[in-house]
Amino acid sequence: MSDKSQFFLLSQRRFVAYFFTQFLGAFNDNVYKNALIVLIAFVSVNTAVEDSSSLVNVAAGLFILPFFLFSAMGGQLADKYPKSTLIRWIKFIEILIMSFAVIAFWLESLWLLIGVLFLMGTQSAFFGPVKYGILPQYLTRDELLGGNGLVEMGTFIAILCGTLIGSKVAGLADVGIPAICVLIILVALAGFGASLFLPTTPATEPTLRINWNPLSETIAIVRMAKQSRTVFLSILGISWFWFLGATYLAQFPNYTRHVIGGSVDVFTLTLAAFTLGIGLGSAFCERLSGHKVDIGLVPFGALGLTLFGVDLYFATPVQPWGVELGAGEFFAQTGSIRLLADIVFIGMFGGFYIVPLYALIQQRTREENRSRIIAANNILNALLMVLSAILAIVLLGAGMSISQLFLLIAVFNAVVALYIFTLVPEFLMRFVTWLLIHTIYRVKVSGLENVPEEGPAILASNHVSFVDPLIVGGSVRRPVRFVMDHRIYRIPFLHYIFKAAKTIPIASKKECPETLAKAWVAMQQALDDGDLLVIFPEGQITRDGDMNPFREGVVRLVETHSVPVIPVALQNLWGSMFSRSHRVRLPRKLFARIGLVIDPPIALDALDLAALQARVADLRGDLR
Repeated sequence: MSDKSQFFLLSQRRFVAYFFTQFLGAFNDNVYKNALIVLIAFVSVNTAVEDSSSLVNVAAGLFILPFFLFSAMGGQLADKYPKSTLIRWIKFIEILIMSFAVIAFWLESLWLLIGVLFLMGTQSAFFGPVKYGILPQYLTRDELLGGNGLVEMGTFIAILCGTLIGSKVAGLADVGIPAICVLIILVALAGFGASLFLPTTPATEPTLRINWNPLSETIAIVRMAKQSRTVFLSILGISWFWFLGATYLAQFPNYTRHVIGGSVDVFTLTLAAFTLGIGLGSAFCERLSGHKVDIGLVPFGALGLTLFGVDLYFATPVQPWGVELGAGEFFAQTGSIRLLADIVFIGMFGGFYIVPLYALIQQRTREENRSRIIAANNILNALLMVLSAILAIVLLGAGMSISQLFLLIAVFNAVVALYIFTLVPEFLMRFVTWLLIHTIYRVKVSGLENVPEEGPAILASNHVSFVDPLIVGGSVRRPVRFVMDHRIYRIPFLHYIFKAAKTIPIASKKECPETLAKAWVAMQQALDDGDLLVIFPEGQITRDGDMNPFREGVVRLVETHSVPVIPVALQNLWGSMFSRSHRVRLPRKLFARIGLVIDPPIALDALDLAALQARVADLRGDLR
């Protein structure tokens, strides 16, 4: 997979059946929801009901409510039973629900149609934990980010297509309702048919005892999610994105009509631009991150969400450009391209933001409780979407304009992002690392499969520059702990990043015995905790490009902790602005292709300091 685009997955049965199963489900949800909204707002199958606006809000609330009631149950079932089997049952139930919808249309019963919407929300609440929980069972670690990108891209395309088709077809005189009935049944059948091709997966926690109390189980799974700080804050980050997304999507119709002065066609353009942006961002994630789950993209995405959200406010016209402008008239207005581009980039950076977070949750959770963690995510997502609606109602009711609301949430986004990144500095460290290895350097990594996915280990690397820790840490998939010279540790700005990464500063016994003693205790504790420890055995950055003699710290650690020692070599960094090749640090060797080579672990009984240094030197070769 490492040399292929994520679109390669669409040719693999293990993924393509899953992709179309979830795509058709999201499409059918939105066809039905938007057809119902059109009926309530414009056609009204029940003339006794006058307040269509209230009914639309009731319908939206009834679709969200099941996520609070049944997500916890869905998470338990997804962990206890084979997920592939559950998906088939859920898709079969979709056929039954759509059959009830046809009966409700035939009876012209508005409240029965709204009741069907509640059933659809219930089905989605059970499907969500399975949808994301099954991906790691179908994909390798290298494919996880790309697979999530395709899922998010497909979901938003399904939302767009379902919204357009559902609203357009339902509004057709005489034939609209029959056409919707035929369509939702056919799509439900197609989704069930696709699920039959899903590869069978084993249950991850078959002995799990089901808690049938939704309140106590919801509290339990949220507590479970909070056990990992990074995972829980990733969930909060995803929920915040849905807060933003729900705000934009809910306000786009009135923004288009009353602020821009556009017609339905212009609304379609804004919706398509937002969806296109998320699709592009989701697809580009895999390429920008080099096929690995790289949370450095999350701050990058948050930055773009704020910048283009603020610019959308300034790109919005003070007065509407007209009344019911068509697409051609819209594009004729000065500033229309900028406005539409802002919406595209908001969606694109939203993709950069959300896809790595989903992949991180899947990667950092245990297989036996992954679906329950995702259920907790779905509950918090639903809560934030409800809060976004409440906030919009309150602020717009108080006299705030829609464009001012967009500006406010863009500024809020910056505040929320800074708060999360302060609580989990790993996000910020990965972001700086991502910028370093995607701008100043071009890093080629080989041998990543030699780093164990879990458990303690030591990476022993040559030391060429001040940014060696960032390059190693940004290339390895797992969080790492560094051991580095205390003087480098205290370099301004880098000090904050190293501290955030829980770097262990070390000094020689002659320089500072106390620092050395603390470092020794910290290294042993890191290995006891199962961490990945990165050590530069030379003890200092090379001053001539050649490797300094390795010191005995690695051997002493292995004497007390029987952990794998993995040789690592950095290539082609000598002569760069961050090396000691020149006294004056000017930009040198920019955009150079540097290498990171990781060798299989050395057998503990064969660990010899001279042999370890020789192995690292061989890996480096002539590329100093």
